[in-house]
Amino acid sequence: MNIYYPSKNIFTNDHTSSIMEYGVITASFFLVSALAIILQVFFTSPISPDLLDLPPEPSSHLFTPNNHLQGVIKLGEGILNKPEGLCVDQKGMLYTATRDGWIKRLHTNGTWENWKKIHNRHTLLGLTITRTGDLIVCDAEEGLIKVSEDGAMTALATHINGENIRFADDVAEAGDGSLYFSVASTKFGLHDAHLDMLEAKPHGQLLKYDPFTMETSLVLDGLAFANGVAISSDQEFLVVCETWKFRCLKYWLKEEIRGKVDIFIDNLPGSPDNINLAPDGSFWIALLQLTSSRMKFVHSSKAIKHLLATFPKLYDQVNALDKSAMAVNVGSDGKIIKRLDDPSGEVMAFVTSALEFNGKLYFGSLKNDFVGMLPI
Repeated sequence: MNIYYPSKNIFTNDHTSSIMEYGVITASFFLVSALAIILQVFFTSPISPDLLDLPPEPSSHLFTPNNHLQGVIKLGEGILNKPEGLCVDQKGMLYTATRDGWIKRLHTNGTWENWKKIHNRHTLLGLTITRTGDLIVCDAEEGLIKVSEDGAMTALATHINGENIRFADDVAEAGDGSLYFSVASTKFGLHDAHLDMLEAKPHGQLLKYDPFTMETSLVLDGLAFANGVAISSDQEFLVVCETWKFRCLKYWLKEEIRGKVDIFIDNLPGSPDNINLAPDGSFWIALLQLTSSRMKFVHSSKAIKHLLATFPKLYDQVNALDKSAMAVNVGSDGKIIKRLDDPSGEVMAFVTSALEFNGKLYFGSLKNDFVGMLPI
């Protein structure tokens, strides 16, 4: 006798169909979400990036990391808010501009003074003391500001060719009183500085302010994030740092070849920030860490650059600027003499300036709450 059994595949087939339908819906959801993210990235990205070739790994023993910066003495710890730039006046007082809008100074007796409150913004950068005793500070939103010995403030270079100077970075005075200063980027502001590096297109400038005519003129254009500026001890040339080109340029000031541009030093083991003239005619250059393996991957892909520019929190995950510290001493011939490190950022990190005075080195930083001091 034949007995009929209902098919065992009825439920199985319905269940399989449900799973397949759910899988299609899920895949479609992720596909649409991915497409939406891609469209958002490419249509709302604030940059138009180029790829960037990072310098080759250096082989010289002078480039071997060391721990010298871990031996710094901390000056003003807890009362200095990320002191970026440094300078010294004729009386031996050390000045720094902090993120809370102050110019603070260290007296020769070791006490710190809240000398001059410029404003409440976080836009003060490089600074210098002129031969007449005035302090000149770069403001990333207002250009050059002069602070006289009595504390009076004067806006100097605020416009060029009818346009606002939007990212003044560092300044140096020439023998004739002219002020040469860098504009890091004409496209991106201080708080979007990482976008200039991700875009990797040269928006920087070197400008000159004439104190007699009170006019500002363009000296060099198309610089790769123009940063530190320093003038040689013989006044024959000026050095300007290009941060994401890992090099410094030499702009000749002496009359017979004035305006000629050469490479002062390239393929540095880090990205140059501020540069300061040393008493012996050499230069101290603070270097930033932009050559990590993560950044090498970033600079090899325009899509990754768009993604990081659109979602800043993702960029924070690959940024390594506050993970180490480095400074190099470079002769007037452009050759490295010595290197100082804190490779783990254990004591000093994100060093932005190195200044030598009276047998001591002073270090500014955009992470630490002190100025580091290291006896030479």
